[in-house]
Amino acid sequence: MHQETTAARPETTAHTATTAHTETMTSAATDPTRTPVHKTVLMCRPEHFTVTSTINVWMDPSKPTRTDVALAQWQTLHDAYTRLGYDVELIDPIDGLDDMVYAANGGFTLDGKAYGAKFTYAERIPEGPAYMEWFGANGFEVHEPEHVNEGEGDMLLSAGAILAGHGFRTSLDSHDELRGIFDREVVSLRLVDPRFYHLDTAMAILDGDNIAYLPAAFDDAGRAELERRYPDAILVDEADASVLGLNSFGDGRTMVIAQRATGFERQLRSRGYETIGLDLSELLLGGGGIKCCTLELRR
Repeated sequence: MHQETTAARPETTAHTATTAHTETMTSAATDPTRTPVHKTVLMCRPEHFTVTSTINVWMDPSKPTRTDVALAQWQTLHDAYTRLGYDVELIDPIDGLDDMVYAANGGFTLDGKAYGAKFTYAERIPEGPAYMEWFGANGFEVHEPEHVNEGEGDMLLSAGAILAGHGFRTSLDSHDELRGIFDREVVSLRLVDPRFYHLDTAMAILDGDNIAYLPAAFDDAGRAELERRYPDAILVDEADASVLGLNSFGDGRTMVIAQRATGFERQLRSRGYETIGLDLSELLLGGGGIKCCTLELRR
């Protein structure tokens, strides 16, 4: 274990050398009543990142990828978390598992229990056992899945329930497993736009029961349920969602978001959140962003 403490193909931007200068932070409108919650997260360095297949609409093997750029951009995310005081734990990357950097898909943890992932596509199936082995070695009670699910990519914890996506990567049957393991309410939400194939690309948990989401990513029943439960949610537009602006992560005071999601940034600031904007455009070539690279550990 490594631990450190302190529809149409979407448009992407590749090969942008990323340094500290690509980070933007705004805090002028911060609500002084917002209190950060300490976070512990699991990440995986993209040492083997490349795009060799098309398992989501963001991926195009004809577009070259640069591992060095992916590593540099990933490091800016890692460093942002450590500056925010997060505990960042690392799982060793495995050669041949190109998408292992997207740690959120490796499982879902809560109350010291880890529900493992069972991936949809053959390319990613070996990641499930690798993450479950890590969970077991690091103190979690591991529950091996019977049904197909892609972990925290489709399972987001709000104060009142586990919000669970299905439709592309995670089976509805896995939601019953979630209920049984964690004894929490599970709200099933059907995703309908292949660009937003995981729940964490269409929704962000801001804190407690405050969320942001793209309404068009959900079916009619899902939109109605979200409107009922979260009448004060931030509704993000397609322009910001299409740069994976909702694929963000935060501690209740500061949200780390895609740098190009400028409208979402303004919405967050209007609600009193600080924002840190990062460029993860190289990793976007694989269909992932900030939240995809982040698995929250809840012991």
